[in-house]
Amino acid sequence: FILSQPIAMMITGPVSGGLLGMDGVLGLHGWQWLFIVIGTPAILLTWPVLRWLPDGPKQVKWMDQTEKNWLAGELKKDQEEYGQTRHGNPLHALKDKRVLLLALFYLPVTLSIYGLGLWLPTLIKQFGGSDLSTGFVSAVPYIFGIIGLLIIPRSSDRLNDRYGHLAVLYVLGAIGLFLSAWLTMPVLQLAALCLVAFALFSCTAVFWTLPGRFFAGASAAAGIALINSVGNLGGYIGPFVIGALKEYTGNLASGLYFLSGVMVFGLFLTGIVYRLLERKHALAPTEFAASARSQRAQPASRP
Repeated sequence: FILSQPIAMMITGPVSGGLLGMDGVLGLHGWQWLFIVIGTPAILLTWPVLRWLPDGPKQVKWMDQTEKNWLAGELKKDQEEYGQTRHGNPLHALKDKRVLLLALFYLPVTLSIYGLGLWLPTLIKQFGGSDLSTGFVSAVPYIFGIIGLLIIPRSSDRLNDRYGHLAVLYVLGAIGLFLSAWLTMPVLQLAALCLVAFALFSCTAVFWTLPGRFFAGASAAAGIALINSVGNLGGYIGPFVIGALKEYTGNLASGLYFLSGVMVFGLFLTGIVYRLLERKHALAPTEFAASARSQRAQPASRP
């Protein structure tokens, strides 16, 4: 699912460069063609998603009953093992402190992805070249994002380690962003940006394994929706701050330094989230189960 994001960005880089060259066609500006063409697939896919995407294992037509029962059993085991919360009212998940903490934890990743994604063509444009060539070069870092998604999540699963991988990825992202601003040779800047894409998209994949450890059912849906919504604020904050810093300083380097600092903040949050959310796993099985039952019995406004 997350793999689709860098693939889409890799494709839209060259496509966007070509669409911007259509300025004046049918009386529309190039950016207007960009909005129309990029937005159309999302509209066209609405009906297939509603028609064929199942709501749960019971609605899946390509699984037999034995497979559905097995999957339901695995979900039940997860709920018991991790003490997943099922609020009576799923909207109560929006007041759960764990949801809010995970939403804050996710923000540095999306802020950096959106900030970098919006300004990457501008940065590469400074290397010289046409809009079309800039689009093709802008696709290169996302190839490394795809490579990261094919490697890092498998490593995280194999070692059963989430927070260690997240910490390393935040460090790599911070280093890559800093070097992309500090270096002056275009080739080295592009290499640094490739490291950034590798770290950011891998970080996204590892992060999304966390919410399901604490929530199940409708509570998980509401919690994940809030986490994603807060994270998407990065789509405003990142580009806005980078644009403001560019206007104030006259170059993009200050914005990249800002994103590097954001990744350091994400590293700091990794330790906090691990300390606050994962310490329950140190409890004995019976003690943990009792703690989970007690937690579910508390009012929904208390995590």
